[in-house]
Amino acid sequence: MTYAIFSTGGAQFRAEPGVTIKVPLLAAEPGSKVTFDQVLLASDGKQVHAGKPVVKGAKVTAEIVRHGKGKKIKIYRFARRTGYRRHGGHRQQFTEIKIADVKLKGD
Repeated sequence: MTYAIFSTGGAQFRAEPGVTIKVPLLAAEPGSKVTFDQVLLASDGKQVHAGKPVVKGAKVTAEIVRHGKGKKIKIYRFARRTGYRRHGGHRQQFTEIKIADVKLKGD
């Protein structure tokens, strides 16, 4: 089983061919291809390649499926005995991608 751990948007994700994952918002249109070259760890099913800090020559290619917003997170600020109460919310934007291919350095 070929897989890779790659980094984008300050977070790390596990990529396998054919799997759909949500990553932080990318500046690209749905239907376009993106390539991630910050591969931290990659495996071809027999051997694991760990990067120092990245695996040289390894990359993950994916197709953008859609953009969206996640679930709402409620934010509440409170200071006791002062009558200070504030509430708000936040919905984090994401990009849903479908992993097309995981290339190792020897491919």
